[in-house]
Amino acid sequence: MNDTPRARRRRLRRALLASAAGTAVLGGVLVTLPWGEQAPPPAPTPPERALAAVTSGVPAALPDLEALAAERERHLRTHPGDARAWAELGAARTEQGLRLADPRYWPRAEKALRTALKVREDSVPALRGMAVLANARRDYEDARAWGEAARKLEPERWTTYPPLIEASAGLGDDEETGRLLERLAKLRSGPAVMARAAAVYRDRGWREDAAAKLADAASAAGEPVERAAYLERAGQLAWERGDREDALRHFQEAVRTDPDQRAAQAGQGRALAALGRTTEALSAYRTALARRPRPEYALELGELYESLGMRPAAQVQYGLLRERVRLAAAHGGDEELVLGRFEADHGDAGAAVRRLRAEWKRQPSTEVADALGWALHRAGEHEEALPFAVRATEGTEGGGVRSALFAYHRGMIEHAVERYGAARRHLTEALQINPWFSPLHAPRAKEALARLGEPSVQAGPQSS
Repeated sequence: MNDTPRARRRRLRRALLASAAGTAVLGGVLVTLPWGEQAPPPAPTPPERALAAVTSGVPAALPDLEALAAERERHLRTHPGDARAWAELGAARTEQGLRLADPRYWPRAEKALRTALKVREDSVPALRGMAVLANARRDYEDARAWGEAARKLEPERWTTYPPLIEASAGLGDDEETGRLLERLAKLRSGPAVMARAAAVYRDRGWREDAAAKLADAASAAGEPVERAAYLERAGQLAWERGDREDALRHFQEAVRTDPDQRAAQAGQGRALAALGRTTEALSAYRTALARRPRPEYALELGELYESLGMRPAAQVQYGLLRERVRLAAAHGGDEELVLGRFEADHGDAGAAVRRLRAEWKRQPSTEVADALGWALHRAGEHEEALPFAVRATEGTEGGGVRSALFAYHRGMIEHAVERYGAARRHLTEALQINPWFSPLHAPRAKEALARLGEPSVQAGPQSS
């Protein structure tokens, strides 16, 4: 064999080429093997989870919210000119106030959001944050103004629309609410949009459509806290249609999914009371109030105590209600609606009328129409009360909320003005919608129906 230096160099080159080719093949095999795969991205941190939630208008876990707020505060000590960080801090504080029913968070949230706007007056996240904060305070006029300012700057940003929809609903502007929802649906899909649509459908009396949207939202929700919020709303819909067992299942699943879901805890109290499980109901209400002392829950628990003949215990809850209303007012919140409802049934009906007239002038929603009509009735102004009761049960376009309480109020007002046929019809409707709608008022609806008796064949039909 001729083993010249030149031949040796050719053999070495062929060997090297073969080795390189083999290595390339081996490398191709290696990248397909499990041990060659890239590691999955790290799970989001608590502040990242909270930020994703508050910037998308969905609930966030309380520990995550505190982590986000603390992180932003640390960052802002050295970067006070970061408008986005100020807006995110404000959004976190607003959500904390909502989840804890603690209005003391509102001034802190507002200070952060206004600082963001001082740093950058066209900060859309800060403008949107101010709209969310105004809704939390039940100041729907301001919420609409802030939301419209954000929409003017970025009309294609979908997150501006949910607070605008909430504000329009609070102001009783059904047509604008519908237009905003249509626009939102064109810009975005997903669980947050489904849940917002469900709220609008519920207000229109489209209960089945609302329930379907909430079921889809719960199935598609990302974080457990978001899913729990949609389960709670589904439980509320089930309760409103009088399905105690289904409501309780939804509420219990919501609490299992997120133990801080106190609205679902109060919902369990409602459903358990209706099922006759009174001891459990009282415990559920107390648990809800311990961590989320909303005045509505105090009113419900007080009325449950009252229905059981436990007047001193009821008075304790009514005192808590007044305290929480005062606390909200001291921090820019508006709880006049629940206070007016309380005064109409348990306090000064005349004072309730004055409060609710002012509320109606500011934000003429379905809920305020019902409360004002009932307060007028309780104050002896039955004829003036009736148009408000009609507005609450029929809406502006004949399709209002299907509420047993609203139907009961209308029936009792009609009874007072001697429209007995209409009264019988609406009292019957209240008990058909939900026979257990109130531990105090459902028995009174039954008593009123018994007094009315069967309709007289000779009397003929009566107009409503």
